[in-house]
Amino acid sequence: MAPDAAEIEALALSAVERLPALFRDHLAHVVLHVTDFPDAEVMEAMGLESPFDILGLYQGHPVGSEGAEATGRLPPTIFLYRRPLLDAWADGEDSLEALVTHVLVHEVGHHFGLSDADMEAIEAAAAGD
Repeated sequence: MAPDAAEIEALALSAVERLPALFRDHLAHVVLHVTDFPDAEVMEAMGLESPFDILGLYQGHPVGSEGAEATGRLPPTIFLYRRPLLDAWADGEDSLEALVTHVLVHEVGHHFGLSDADMEAIEAAAAGD
């Protein structure tokens, strides 16, 4: 039986707990949402041909950017898309935990406005490497 949204969320929350404390502290107000697929608005905005073309998404302003602390805005949110994650897991060699960690760290990186190199270093730390 395929892992459900709660199981994907548990893997993501476990990955968050392995992040350095500095990052965890700044993620307290970020919402984590696991859903099967991106909605039509995301599909259109991202120019996706298939809902399987995206594994995760960060919506919000990066920490420290203008407007990041503006009131009246929705909280920053990390979306993880369960069905595309499961397909990528089935097609790949990594564990589901490793894949979820990879996607989560990438989206956390967007929250902090980090470069790809920065994200790779955080992912290595979260994986315990």
